[in-house]
Amino acid sequence: MPPSNPLRPAGVLVPLIERGGALHVILTKRTSHLKHHPGQIAFPGGKVEESDFDVTAAAIREAEEEIGLPNGLVDVLGYLPPHETVSVFSMTPVVARIKSDFSLRPEPGEVEEAFDVPLAHLLDVENYRIQDRRWRGETRRYYVVPWGPYYIWGATAMICRVLADRLA
Repeated sequence: MPPSNPLRPAGVLVPLIERGGALHVILTKRTSHLKHHPGQIAFPGGKVEESDFDVTAAAIREAEEEIGLPNGLVDVLGYLPPHETVSVFSMTPVVARIKSDFSLRPEPGEVEEAFDVPLAHLLDVENYRIQDRRWRGETRRYYVVPWGPYYIWGATAMICRVLADRLA
């Protein structure tokens, strides 16, 4: 990013939850009216607010706001490298185990839908493709890892791919 655009810190939660005897990752589909990444598949999370101690606190707070995840169920396991987004954020993925199941409650102002994907699907590097498109006069390449009707791409797919590579 150009120096005139300092990166703003953000945290996203990579929530791992056991369902049906297997680990799944909870993702969201953002509403279409949002300023940043409308309609895209994303991890729960957002920018660090003044009230947040750090990116971990921001990720956990945002997950509670966006999908109704009680913060007492979050057990932080670790972090993936920060990812710079085209919307000028330095986004830190916070990997966490969710201690028990809970009722997903998407916040209608930000989240159109919350769903989960089997971790095994995201860990299989054969499920990833690299695509490209023109954006602001440049060709940008990015990962995609489709799941059913969901087109998981960009920063979300990159984080999933980094997780897959780290756990391989």
